[in-house]
Amino acid sequence: MYESAVQNLIDELGRLPGVGPKSAQRIAFYILNAESSEMANLTDAIARVKKTVSFCEICGNVSETKLCAICRDEQRDPAVLCVVEESKDVVAVERTRSFTGRYHVLGGSINPMAGIGPEQLRIRELVARLSDERITELILAMDPNLEGEATATYLSRLLVPIGIRVSRLASGLPVGGDLEYADEITLGRALEGRRIISEGTRAEAADPAEDFEAALEAETEAKEQQAAAEQAAKGPRARWSGSMFDDLDSEDAATPSPTDGQDGGELRDAYEAKLEELKKTPLRTVAPEIPPIPGKTYVNPWT
Repeated sequence: MYESAVQNLIDELGRLPGVGPKSAQRIAFYILNAESSEMANLTDAIARVKKTVSFCEICGNVSETKLCAICRDEQRDPAVLCVVEESKDVVAVERTRSFTGRYHVLGGSINPMAGIGPEQLRIRELVARLSDERITELILAMDPNLEGEATATYLSRLLVPIGIRVSRLASGLPVGGDLEYADEITLGRALEGRRIISEGTRAEAADPAEDFEAALEAETEAKEQQAAAEQAAKGPRARWSGSMFDDLDSEDAATPSPTDGQDGGELRDAYEAKLEELKKTPLRTVAPEIPPIPGKTYVNPWT
């Protein structure tokens, strides 16, 4: 325990949101060690903000005048209204530079455990603003927690019967995040709120099995036609291509073929003469001195 003045300062600092006993103690000793002029500026800033800053009469945002800068801006779109919990949420949305409408600050969220219900929020003022026929869409920008979900659900059930368009901020994966680290609720909402890139033009198949068989038959037929076209482009294969009878074919090209109904004896005699001539020529392969197979003799294939 410290002196009464120091302990009183620590206790008052501990009442601030997000400041625990240790943090309050560090801040108190920082104030004790700081220059008096710095602390005077701090106290003046606190006194001034409590004296001059209030809430906008229309949207509930913090402002030093009756109307905040956003409500005074005539360039803002009056057809879209974004509902947020606190004034700090207005700054967060404005940093995106993607919203050009107007705002409505509820002043909190529904939290039965803390004794905060719809009566403690600026919901009546919101319903009164919807009497403006220029408003065509209402965006619910609550925090993605239990209290925010309860507030969004209550407002959607309350405002849908009015006939105005009500939308909710999408919940999903953050930029730069990994799927393996995402929880089930976040990943499920990312799937539900996915964006459509293209609707597609392919019609739904009545019978996928029949369509698959038809596609397979068409593919097989196309391959057969391609093979036939390639064979036709190559032309008929020569009967004696690369054979020792090529010169015989060239010499006796005018000899009638038996298939034409004429005598093929002359062609047969030519073949026999060619064979006799080949028998008299020496073999290209010299007979080995040692038979390749034991107990066998080398035989002239022409005899």
